[in-house]
Amino acid sequence: MTDEPVEATRAFWQRLGLPGLIDVHVHFLPPPIERAVWRVFDEAGPLIGRDWPIRYRQPVEERVELLRSFGIRRFTTLPYAHKPGVAGYLNDWSRDFAATVPEVLRSATFYPEPRAVDQVRAQVEDGVEVLKVHQQVGGFHLDDPLLLPVWDLLSDTRTPVLVHAGSGPVGTPFTGPASMARLLAAYPRLTVIVAHLGAPEVLDFARLAAEHERVFLDTSMAVTPFFGEHFDPEVVPLLGELRSRVLWGSDFPTLPFAYVEQLDALAGLGLGDDWLRDVCWHNAAALFGVED
Repeated sequence: MTDEPVEATRAFWQRLGLPGLIDVHVHFLPPPIERAVWRVFDEAGPLIGRDWPIRYRQPVEERVELLRSFGIRRFTTLPYAHKPGVAGYLNDWSRDFAATVPEVLRSATFYPEPRAVDQVRAQVEDGVEVLKVHQQVGGFHLDDPLLLPVWDLLSDTRTPVLVHAGSGPVGTPFTGPASMARLLAAYPRLTVIVAHLGAPEVLDFARLAAEHERVFLDTSMAVTPFFGEHFDPEVVPLLGELRSRVLWGSDFPTLPFAYVEQLDALAGLGLGDDWLRDVCWHNAAALFGVED
């Protein structure tokens, strides 16, 4: 994309004196799954609910190079299983992709099904660094009985799980903070990353993070006008207090705007350069053991 503001993106982190950015909310999916996901966005499907033009439709290799040009030093791939029986396929593809792209934080997924705990155990033992689940797309509560052995395992290993739990862009009976609150009450040692700050229930999820020291919040889409029209300004000082547990995330490639615009929106919260340094690098570096 010839008009991509690469230099503006690099200037953002260079001004802060950072070695680059760590983006904890990036998707790379098997081509058939990716095409199906993009089709849902193109059609403004029932879980999208609005026009959502995807900006970054380049071939996979070009998208990886674009992230490198931005200065993204590490990034996830975040597969998410939408039904039983697909997690294995997604995880195998993600493993092979990570083997070819050294910047990848190796990612995997799971779904409420009887073999979930065995699949997750195998992934963790094989070096997976973060898991992803999507309540809205998958249609399940986090405290589904089939997931309880998985939470036992992840609580013991402290492997982070990134959860789309908020009701954005379209709520369902399975979204919102209730099942995460129940889960954290039962498993207080879980390491959870709340996708999109839990938008639109950002205040509720920020309060959960304030109560549980292993809960992190990723910023993807949530503070932008496009996705954050319901962003509660009351949450901003709480995000300041939670400085060590807010993580930069973008939702690349399914962005309807330039990557840098979301960084500018983050700076626009007015929480200062030290906060931005922690959010854009130091917090994720500590969580995932990334060196400068």
